[in-house]
Amino acid sequence: MRSTCSLYIDAGYLLASAATRATGTSLRSGIYVDYSVLISALVDAAQARSGLPVLRVHWYDSARNGLPDAQQERIGELSKVKLRLGRFGVNGEQKGVDLRIGLDLVAHARNGASDVFFLVSGDDDLTEAVEEAQVHGVQVVVFAVPNVLGRPHGVSRHLVRAADELDTIDGAAVDAAVMKVVRKPVPEPEPEPASAPATPAPAPDRPAARTGVPTPLDLVTVAQAPAPPRPTSVLAYSSSTGSPAHVVPGYGGDHEQAEQLDEVVLRVLASFRKSSSTDDKLELERARPSIPPGIDRALLLDASDAMQMYDLDERIRYRLRARFWVKYDEVGPDR
Repeated sequence: MRSTCSLYIDAGYLLASAATRATGTSLRSGIYVDYSVLISALVDAAQARSGLPVLRVHWYDSARNGLPDAQQERIGELSKVKLRLGRFGVNGEQKGVDLRIGLDLVAHARNGASDVFFLVSGDDDLTEAVEEAQVHGVQVVVFAVPNVLGRPHGVSRHLVRAADELDTIDGAAVDAAVMKVVRKPVPEPEPEPASAPATPAPAPDRPAARTGVPTPLDLVTVAQAPAPPRPTSVLAYSSSTGSPAHVVPGYGGDHEQAEQLDEVVLRVLASFRKSSSTDDKLELERARPSIPPGIDRALLLDASDAMQMYDLDERIRYRLRARFWVKYDEVGPDR
């Protein structure tokens, strides 16, 4: 049997890292991806790096009820691509993706499927699976997406230590397949020119109203009461549980940490404003005080990257989610 290499692609890591490179935040809705170009570039890089033909590309992502959407079906139809799907939990969190990657790494290594495994991920949870695959004589190379400075983005130190090598994908190849989404603002309708109101003729089948007695045709102008101010105490909801997590009055804690969290929130909001549709913005408003899973994931990933902390403790998560709504009210969804 001829020697080959195989690719194991964590789509969540790949797309979040590519989005960060293109937009400054990991919000996946902020980018458009030409998947055929991107996967072809990864295949070419793996073959050039190993000197071996690619046996297969394993693409891991989440899907509602484990069923592929239209885009995932198109990815699965690409040459040599095997679609491997986890599922979304009831609150939008990924379920089963890391487990599928780990099981495949070990099973394929045990069966001698390929000689070199290229793992496109940065997840710390895959460390033990990498070590187990190596026991069966397979070389495992972590393929990382470079940030704008050319350094590997978002790779766990434990995973780096476990892997045989850490290499980066060509940044130009990522840029060629990933584009920033910028929606054109919907122009406001021009006001109609004012004209003198026409005197309506009385309806022939309706008696004229008596003086001083209102009829259903009378127009009543009601002054709208001013909206109550937003509370300064913010109720932050966890996207993983859907329940109230903490009440944070304004913000407390370390000043440097506060600035880091605010910078993360502002970047995510800026990407959301540029890429979201009117329906997306309405959905965000309806979800309040919860944060939609896609935005919540971007906040947590970006904060983890900014603070160089792989696992954010619950205190930081509470504050990050609270600051999202504080900044949202300050800048608004469209400003």
